[in-house]
Amino acid sequence: MPPRSYCPINLGLEIFGDAWTLLVLRDMMFAGKRHFRELLHSEEGISSNILADRLKRLCDRGILTKRDDPTHKQKAIYSLTERGIALLPVLLHVGAWSRAHLPETRRSDPRALAINRALVDNPGAIRRKMAELRKAHADR
Repeated sequence: MPPRSYCPINLGLEIFGDAWTLLVLRDMMFAGKRHFRELLHSEEGISSNILADRLKRLCDRGILTKRDDPTHKQKAIYSLTERGIALLPVLLHVGAWSRAHLPETRRSDPRALAINRALVDNPGAIRRKMAELRKAHADR
């Protein structure tokens, strides 16, 4: 299906611009979730059909890969690709914007706020987190 427009912002948003997709990426990046069932149990309560759709979309667009889990025949392991890892700063800046403009973020988990603040304000920390993700998600 052709994109609605060829504006770079639109093109990116057509891939990762809905809340569920960003939350799946958040859980993979910050909570280490790699299996469907782990991702299904996010605090926000994603439904299984929406999760399956988002995972497929992310795999189709090269943001994630999917491979069989060698420990269990009916499980798959999802991994971030380099293209997916490159979205880390986007998620961090969404969090920073929320901290700056939404008073509700005061109710957030203090650890999550501290991690977001520390990473956004430190480019070296972002690079280290991206390297950590590369190591954790390298398909073996």
